[in-house]
Amino acid sequence: MTKIFCLLLICALCPAAASQPLTLAKPEDQGMSGPRLVRIDNMINDLVERDQIPGAVVLIMRNGKAVYHKAYGFRDAEGKKELKKDDIFRIASQTKAITSLAVMLLFEEGKFVLDDPVSRYIPEFRNPKVLVNLNWADTTYTTTPAKSEVTIRQLLTHSSGIDYASIGSQEFKAIYAKAGVPSGIGTDNMVLAEKMKILGGLPLRHQPGEQYTYGLNTDVLGYLVEVLSGLPLDQFFRTRIFQPLGMNDTYFFLPPEKHSRLVWLYQTRNGKIQKMDKPAYEGVNPQYPTLNGTYFSGGAGLSSTVEDYGKFLQLFLNKGEFNGVRLLSRKTVELMLTNQLQPPVTQQFGLGFGLETEKNDHQSILSLGSFSWGGAFNTHYWADPKEKLVGMIFTNMYASPYWTIGDKFKVLTYQAITD
Repeated sequence: MTKIFCLLLICALCPAAASQPLTLAKPEDQGMSGPRLVRIDNMINDLVERDQIPGAVVLIMRNGKAVYHKAYGFRDAEGKKELKKDDIFRIASQTKAITSLAVMLLFEEGKFVLDDPVSRYIPEFRNPKVLVNLNWADTTYTTTPAKSEVTIRQLLTHSSGIDYASIGSQEFKAIYAKAGVPSGIGTDNMVLAEKMKILGGLPLRHQPGEQYTYGLNTDVLGYLVEVLSGLPLDQFFRTRIFQPLGMNDTYFFLPPEKHSRLVWLYQTRNGKIQKMDKPAYEGVNPQYPTLNGTYFSGGAGLSSTVEDYGKFLQLFLNKGEFNGVRLLSRKTVELMLTNQLQPPVTQQFGLGFGLETEKNDHQSILSLGSFSWGGAFNTHYWADPKEKLVGMIFTNMYASPYWTIGDKFKVLTYQAITD
């Protein structure tokens, strides 16, 4: 109780500016062309009119100011309820970057060093084993001892060997399902600590540090935050990140007064969008953000708005500070945005973000040093320190065939730069 009281007191003393909305500016005043940005409208409106997406919200920030913030289409297509700029979306894996920030806040407090074995803090991960063979008849398996322990750095970079439930490899979807370990996407009536302890006793897909495997690493990190801070993950987020940054619409499970702002989830059937009326993934209720849940997935559990997430990204462009509130040092931000994976691993990944480096810069229009990711329901973000640019496009689609909307949005943003 003492820890919770102290954190609430700290947040109460934070500068009032942190709760202010984003500063608005004309595109032309920030080196961008308003008429050329209208091409974004054309692209999204075309998809809405062809019944390929129900709608989208976009936010472009330059030099810390919002230069393009629009909503298109519907939050409820059947009821013709128009989407609003402050509507709330399921951001799924965009949760991972926020959990990574939480971890690095504790890093700056000297709670651990990056190459500590996670078993030092979560003993269930001690003496890991690597999968050798899975018997599909009964999902029993054989293993071999891992060459080393899983480290916190490996969890932050998805190089630990932990796979993903529900969306990972066939072998590990079976292993995790049998053990009752969820993906975290919409999980509500479980407890993170219990499931992460079970995960600690399950085999790894490969030797720690030898490959990149996108997996439940960040859920483990969420539990690590709970262990090191003594707080449930939702309370740590609220007191240490959301309140200081003024992220007032970001939650694992929404309060009742905000349920009406949650967008409906849609999927494509027979070439047209239809509202999700059946469970997704592991039998998840599509309206899971409105539940009174107890599972705080550090890898996939949050819902948010583009404005809230824009504040979070601007924190990194500002080298750890936003609206007079400093959460991280400049040096820690630089570390997070430095590629951590070395050959033969080719993925370019920092401590929580995908990175634009010299090795992959030929593949996209983003500047060197940019960082980005997205979420399972077709949400996308990036931030570009060189251009002082933040971009986000949120849609509300399950298993969408139009994932390239994120890449097109990037191109349509950069082609509007005039300076």
